[in-house]
Amino acid sequence: MATDVIMPQMGESIAEGTITKWLKKVGEPVKRDEPIFEISTDKVDAEIPSPVAGTLSEILVNEGTTVAINTVVARIGDAGEQPAASASAPAPASSAVAPPEPKPAAAAAPAPVAVAGPAKSPTPAAPAEKPAEKAESQPAPAPAAPSPAAAPRPAPAAPGEGGTVESIEERIRRRSSPLVRKIASEHAVDITQLEGTGIHSRVTKNDILSYIENRKVAAAPSLAQAPAPRPAEALEAGRAEPQAAPAPAPRPSIAVTDRDEVVPMTRIRRITAENMSLSKRTSAHVTTVFQVDYTALARLREEHKDGFLQKNGVKLTYLPFIFRACVQALKEFPQVNASIDGENIVYHKDVHLGMAVALDWGLIVPVIRNADEKSILGLARATQDLAERARTKRLKPEEIQGGTFTITNPGVFGSLFGTPIIPQPQVGILGVGAIEKRPVVVTDDRGDDALGIRTVGYLALSFDHRLIDGADADKFVAALKKTLEKGEFDLG
Repeated sequence: MATDVIMPQMGESIAEGTITKWLKKVGEPVKRDEPIFEISTDKVDAEIPSPVAGTLSEILVNEGTTVAINTVVARIGDAGEQPAASASAPAPASSAVAPPEPKPAAAAAPAPVAVAGPAKSPTPAAPAEKPAEKAESQPAPAPAAPSPAAAPRPAPAAPGEGGTVESIEERIRRRSSPLVRKIASEHAVDITQLEGTGIHSRVTKNDILSYIENRKVAAAPSLAQAPAPRPAEALEAGRAEPQAAPAPAPRPSIAVTDRDEVVPMTRIRRITAENMSLSKRTSAHVTTVFQVDYTALARLREEHKDGFLQKNGVKLTYLPFIFRACVQALKEFPQVNASIDGENIVYHKDVHLGMAVALDWGLIVPVIRNADEKSILGLARATQDLAERARTKRLKPEEIQGGTFTITNPGVFGSLFGTPIIPQPQVGILGVGAIEKRPVVVTDDRGDDALGIRTVGYLALSFDHRLIDGADADKFVAALKKTLEKGEFDLG
């Protein structure tokens, strides 16, 4: 007996998912809990395991197709069972058999009444027939019936015209995510009028934000230049039909030659682009950079890293120490562990640290929940676990949501420092530069200066100047620097 494989719900706010890749082919055996396809949602990419053991007998949804949760995407039969006749994803439904063409009417017959059905070629006119007589005796040919593949998808009927409100909502849901629909509702935008750039012309968050931004820009000059209407004109304007919103500005053209390779953005790349562009438009970004002397911390780590690995099964890197010091500084400066909600400030009592993880196909930021309650060992375990599951697509949606402050580590690739972009709605992100030995000027107990070899690195804090003043940002990083340079941590 075949078992249905459905599109799972990867979180409470997720209503649909896109199948990005099938890991098994029709007819191949599958084991229970073995990954059979990959999906991408607005929150996370993940591999979906098989609910049972058997043979993949049918694939019902093609790669790149977005479907609602609980949609049957495949079927798994018993082990050794032959695949169904329709083994792969279904092609578009074929049209019904067309009725036979009506026989040609006699030349002397009266003009026939128009009937539904395929058109036929008009009967040639007799040579002696005049044009006027031809027009009277010969019916106009009906337009050729469009083929099923070329026929446009019928638009949903409006209420009162044979359609229902639900049919319009279904169309909107097919073309947008819950987040996009929320933005559209807040800004009074009709999604059905937008041209989407997503899969199957879906309207993405970037599409609707660009439309809203372009609408504001287009409206600003007209409002500034238009003279104030006289009272009579204002009354007349109130009765006028509303003007259609201006179309989005055209994208700049790029000359593409046969030497160029053009590929579509992956879903995770599109989401990253949308989020980064949104953050730059939202937050007033400022970055401050401090140099930190890690020499005492490097000595502590060197003394304990082998025993720590042997005892606990996880490596002792610099990150757990930086996480721990950051938690202490966030408790001291709560405005950095906050969010902006409209005209309100939300101060978070708990610290949920986001840690940026670089993947071969993009970037993702899993969250260490309640990082303020974890020891160095707990932070080390959480760091290793989340990074490993991010790279194997086994993160849950709730594990990449709810961060209150983020740390990114470009130093692992050799970068000295950068100016990271704040993930919304947070107000700060810390960039950790490369930690390495460098010659620096040191001062001994007698106050004499000398050139010494120290283990140093840079910390760069990007902060939202709408909430955090420069002095407070510097005090935050100074407190973090002080804790790290002392190098006094409990490794329990």
